[in-house]
Amino acid sequence: MEQAINIEQIFGILRKHRRVITLSTVICTLLAIVLTFFVITPQYSASTELLVNRKQNTDANAQWNQVQTDVQMINTYKDLITKPIIMDTVESKINKENSKKLDNDEIASMISITNNQNSQVFSINAKADNAYTAADIANMTATTFQKKAPKIMSGTDNVSIISKAKPDLTPVSPRRKLNVLIGIVLGLLIGLAIAFIRELMDKTVKDESFLTEELGLTSLGVINNIAPKDLIKKAIMRTSTLSRRG
Repeated sequence: MEQAINIEQIFGILRKHRRVITLSTVICTLLAIVLTFFVITPQYSASTELLVNRKQNTDANAQWNQVQTDVQMINTYKDLITKPIIMDTVESKINKENSKKLDNDEIASMISITNNQNSQVFSINAKADNAYTAADIANMTATTFQKKAPKIMSGTDNVSIISKAKPDLTPVSPRRKLNVLIGIVLGLLIGLAIAFIRELMDKTVKDESFLTEELGLTSLGVINNIAPKDLIKKAIMRTSTLSRRG
């Protein structure tokens, strides 16, 4: 038998289980705050930009072809930058200045390369748990690649650095306000789910109308629940009355 729940019943369920909902929200919010501010290590980002542009030919068609070639070469450069031939040099230079030793695989995982479509500019982005380390990795990678690219690409000298990375002391993650908001919403949803599950699992009869309207049974009367203290009180009063009569 399907049981419909109206708006009044929903608010009744929320009032009945308000403590569970509030407790769940508070717990999840506190967990989000603890994880965000005390457990998750902040990450900092820095980026440097490089331009791929060889000496232009005076012929217009040749210039167009050169530009398109440079744009296509960026895809090759993006794959090449995080390879050991570049990362080995970056690793040795970074570890000279950094007390925390990093291997080339770790450094490569910190680096991402981005570029806009049909643009001759691409960015080397580095993310680390220290703002200065992130800037050093980005700059060292760009400098190393600029020096090694002509040798690797058979004399093709068309890479220049147009902006260096600078330390940004504002962490890019975790996003504190967002994490706390997620904790509040998640806690509220969990509390609501618990409230409605407990209500649906509760098979006790709430009132007389359920028997008469939902089950179609005839009501023979209502037996009120009397608390033990009331029974004791009535027994004492009855004993007292009998004693006076006797």
